[in-house]
Amino acid sequence: MNKFFVPLFIIIALGIAGVTTTSEVEAKPSKHKKHKHTDASQKEKTKKSPSKHTHAESGKKEAAPHAHAESAAITAPGTAPIKLKAKQAILLDYTTGKVLLERNADEQMTPSSMTKMMTAYLIEEKIRKKQATLDTQFLVSEKAWRMGGSKMFVTLGSMVSLGDLLKGIIIQSGNDACIVASEGLSGSEENFVQEMNVKAKEMGLLHTVFKNTSGWPEEGHYSTARDLATLGLRVVRDFPESYGLYKESKFKFNNIEQGNRNPLLYKNVGCDGIKTGHTEDGGYGVVASFVDGGQRYVMVVNGLPTMQSRADETMKILTWAKQNFMSRTVFKKGDIAEKSAPTWLGVKETIPLAAGDDVTLLVPRTEQDKVEVKIIYDSPVHAPLKQGDVVGKISVTSPFATQEVPLIAAEDCEKVGMFTRLWRSVQYLIWGKPGE
Repeated sequence: MNKFFVPLFIIIALGIAGVTTTSEVEAKPSKHKKHKHTDASQKEKTKKSPSKHTHAESGKKEAAPHAHAESAAITAPGTAPIKLKAKQAILLDYTTGKVLLERNADEQMTPSSMTKMMTAYLIEEKIRKKQATLDTQFLVSEKAWRMGGSKMFVTLGSMVSLGDLLKGIIIQSGNDACIVASEGLSGSEENFVQEMNVKAKEMGLLHTVFKNTSGWPEEGHYSTARDLATLGLRVVRDFPESYGLYKESKFKFNNIEQGNRNPLLYKNVGCDGIKTGHTEDGGYGVVASFVDGGQRYVMVVNGLPTMQSRADETMKILTWAKQNFMSRTVFKKGDIAEKSAPTWLGVKETIPLAAGDDVTLLVPRTEQDKVEVKIIYDSPVHAPLKQGDVVGKISVTSPFATQEVPLIAAEDCEKVGMFTRLWRSVQYLIWGKPGE
């Protein structure tokens, strides 16, 4: 009797203490080193989904295995210092790609569901190449149906449109949707992942390797904050026609409505994307894009201990950006940059030259007057000219960025007749070209 009493007592005690099954156990956080893989330990989860149907991606409470003290980030010259709790962080100027703030941006990290940005990118690319349409239907395999973590809740054996799958991936962070789409488009998830890695190299994501389409924890699946920021830039820039999906706050599928997990979408701060992520190894992270005063930023934070700390950290960086930078428009498209440019063999002696595109620079508020403008063209400009013809360039330089746009003819200028050309040629031989 006594031989069985102690083991039975231990089993009962462990049951009361809430020992979970293997799939629910949280692994200890691993140390991160630059460009050296560390194992991911748990699937992405959400403690409180802002949806009518709350689906916890893990049954565990929000612990704080990744919490650590604040430390200073590296910031652009002329800006105020800032301390961050995120293990990895970066803030980019969308227009120039200039780094405005960073912390451990090249440290290897677990990308979690932020992986889905590349999955969605490839889907959109295949649609553009007419390899599929939003109406193309794909079969839900048993592998997809059984997939754990955050789900779109597709039904085994059913057919789902690629348009719905894309929404399920972007808005609901559906791991099952990633598998259905990848199998349907490339024959298998493994084939699709190979394409993801090829595209990553094309984009210059030198420290990123994907092992699956969803960000599910897997040996050898990793990225960096800098690489994810670059990917975020491409998501916004390359597919503007479909980028609006990233700001959708909710999506209903199979009678289950789920909300977007991006905390910045629910605040009036100009955020319109992009993707959140969480694993036990990586902590809470997000790739976010927001617009302030006409200027777009792309931000990455990762390694936060809770959903709330992720929301707080992103707001802290966003507020810092607003306080330290301003958008300065030097020229709008069509603005006159040169009032009287001499012409060669033109019926008009001079014509105005204009900016061929907007010239807007992000500058530190403390250095907003330190902007240099150069109008570059060969004088005189040769007739005939049509309005919009490129004759040179405008170069605008701020303390940490340079932007160049075409310099164009602001109006038409016909070429003079034969006799006038002969006379001006004689003048050229004697006195040189006008404008010299």
